[in-house]
Amino acid sequence: MHDTTAVASPQPKPLENRGSNPRYAKLHRRYPHVDYLRRQARRRVPHFAFEYGDGGAGNNDAGIKRNWAALDAVELVPRYGVMPSLPPCDVEVFGRRYAAPIGVAPMGGPAIVWPGADLALARAAQRIRVPYILSTVGGATIEKIAEIAPDGFWFQLYRFANNDHAIGVDLVRRAEAAGCRALVLTLDVPVRTTRPREAAVGLAGAFAVDFRIVMQAALTPRWALALLKNGIPRFANIRAYAGEDASLDELVAFTRREMGGAFTWDDVRKYRERWKGKLIVKGILHPQDAERAVALGVDGIIVSNHGGRQVEALPAPIDALPAIVRQVGTRAAVMMDSGVRSGADVVRACALGAAAVFAGKAFLWGLGALGEEGPGHVIDLLIEETQAALGQLGAHSVAELRMLAVRHAGALQF
Repeated sequence: MHDTTAVASPQPKPLENRGSNPRYAKLHRRYPHVDYLRRQARRRVPHFAFEYGDGGAGNNDAGIKRNWAALDAVELVPRYGVMPSLPPCDVEVFGRRYAAPIGVAPMGGPAIVWPGADLALARAAQRIRVPYILSTVGGATIEKIAEIAPDGFWFQLYRFANNDHAIGVDLVRRAEAAGCRALVLTLDVPVRTTRPREAAVGLAGAFAVDFRIVMQAALTPRWALALLKNGIPRFANIRAYAGEDASLDELVAFTRREMGGAFTWDDVRKYRERWKGKLIVKGILHPQDAERAVALGVDGIIVSNHGGRQVEALPAPIDALPAIVRQVGTRAAVMMDSGVRSGADVVRACALGAAAVFAGKAFLWGLGALGEEGPGHVIDLLIEETQAALGQLGAHSVAELRMLAVRHAGALQF
């Protein structure tokens, strides 16, 4: 039914010489882990922008903290012997070779954290050769991202049910015409929820430049210059349907009216029939939902709780991952996002069966700390940490991680 022929692609560039680059060495000394970027981002971007990108669901970001704690609790038992000092970490996903099992998760509104974020993320992903998933409500068009990142451009779609999914179907048409390599249907936002930190700074509605934002921007001149260069963040892909002359308030109102609800299984079936490329569903946490998706012809699953940004009571994806891999891992590429902050997190997920792992907040911290240079530094850090973890664990490749003994007390039993 669907083309499964591997697509020839160039091998990723060797990564062993990153440390010989003076700029990389300087950044690595200042920001040797993404948590250092987070601290700098808090100082470098306006307060409202940091709160928007850093916050999550529930009181005190309980959903995000659950994701972090669950990843930290997974222990891997190393096996020692003779092996190369720096194991390769390239992987094949959907017949294409990527530099690492790491990708950029879809994020709505990253341009609030750093104006022009979508373009910077795409450029970094293309340069280093990892997948980049553009959000429906991102700040750059499908066509522009396909031009910047042709080798790893995936597109994430939210549900537009009105007029028999007219907007969604047209977005898919545009993605296909642009050469998008995978379509990602997001299931895990059936309703809108309130994120306390986001609401507290006045971003529960539209992004609008008011006196408060002007004053905060004045204290963060680099962010203000990026705003002047790139313009006010807006839903670039929705503008064509709301009207080119629509104001920002009108664009937001149109998007909220047209977009909403979770894809039904019948919706998934219809998009499977329309989309001839690789189809992924994002937001699965139960193996029976994974089975249903694969039965409909889905090629991949991203195990996710929306980064802990919807409801804090949801389980951490790392704890749901093993059961879903057991259920459908031989028939679909099972991937994961939510809470990934390090190469150790990447190898934990891969050891439990993930074909690839996507990070979100880490890239927002990189943007906030370093602007356009941030996403590339985050990818470099994650790759370096992944390679180091592989070497420490005695694995010659990412695939060998599955042979390790794992202690995972939090794994969900269904």
